[in-house]
Amino acid sequence: MNRFLSLGRLLALLRKESIQMRRDRITFAMMLGIPLIQLMLFGFAINTDPKMLPTALVAPTQDRYTRAMVSALELTGYYRFVTTDATAAEAETMIARGDVAFVVTVPSDFGRRVERADHPQILIEADATDPSVASGAISTLGTVAAEALLRETGGEATAAERAAGQLSVVVHRRYNPEGITQYNIVPGLLGVILQLTMVMMTAMALTREIERGTMENLLSMPATPLEIMLGKVLPYFVVGAVQVVVVLVAARLIFNVPFQGALHIIVAGVFLFVLALVILGYLISTVSRTQMQAMQLTFFFFLPSLMLSGFMFPFRGMPVWAQTLGEIFPLTHFLRLIRAVMLKGADAVTVAGPFLALFAFVVLLMAVALRRFRQTLD
Repeated sequence: MNRFLSLGRLLALLRKESIQMRRDRITFAMMLGIPLIQLMLFGFAINTDPKMLPTALVAPTQDRYTRAMVSALELTGYYRFVTTDATAAEAETMIARGDVAFVVTVPSDFGRRVERADHPQILIEADATDPSVASGAISTLGTVAAEALLRETGGEATAAERAAGQLSVVVHRRYNPEGITQYNIVPGLLGVILQLTMVMMTAMALTREIERGTMENLLSMPATPLEIMLGKVLPYFVVGAVQVVVVLVAARLIFNVPFQGALHIIVAGVFLFVLALVILGYLISTVSRTQMQAMQLTFFFFLPSLMLSGFMFPFRGMPVWAQTLGEIFPLTHFLRLIRAVMLKGADAVTVAGPFLALFAFVVLLMAVALRRFRQTLD
């Protein structure tokens, strides 16, 4: 008998571990699923130079010079005009809600100034809450638009200096004129931190009862599934409240992030977001058998939501299918809400869309979690 290494004993242990891995389907799925998700997201969905950005055109007179300039901007690949007949008020609402990334305003006397060579001007308003989104598109504005006008007037755009002298493009970076990255990252960190901690801690709460063998004592209590769920998730609201206070205070005092909107709108949005997260964590706990499985499922949900929500990479830079997939994550809607309120000063009507989405998540997840918990009891 070999005291140090026996091939037979080793093969028996390997066989035992293989059988255990096959039985632990969740862990096995994580081993294959997480690399595939990362490969697909980084390979196809992530784009740090976003193209086809939604743009609104405010032009009282739709003359041929305006049309030529619009066509030239679209040919750059950065701009996609979702409306070409918006009023100034409509465009303001669209950029505040985040429906468009740019608003191109062409004055009513633009055509006359072009024909008289009287230094025509256009105004480009860019949503600079995410500085990386606007940088590439803005860098192509002046020369492209000016050369398009020269071609329309019959001139030869042979020199960049001549093109620049024909047209003045005024760029107004809205909400973050200095392009400070912290203004975009720090509010988003509030959602990321809450998502990671709330889902994980709540997911492990019920699973801990099963692992320790105290689930029977919990079920023997005269409590309904709804009461058990609320008893498990509500204490974590205190933890979430502490995290919210810490992040918001640090954002204001350390990073000087502006607070343009009302505090009560932020609190209402955080409440709905945290409620959706703790119910999601409770749902994960009804699926998991061990705390390790609960943690694995949490990260399986966390990674794609982090990449597709618009926190790490520009949301508008992703293909349409990735943006559609990103809409199923609560973090996507919370980031729109918190950034719109903090940086743009949006009111409750402007962020009604994210509010309704978070409320829908709460109702849907609660219904599924209660149904799943009853099946677990059976």
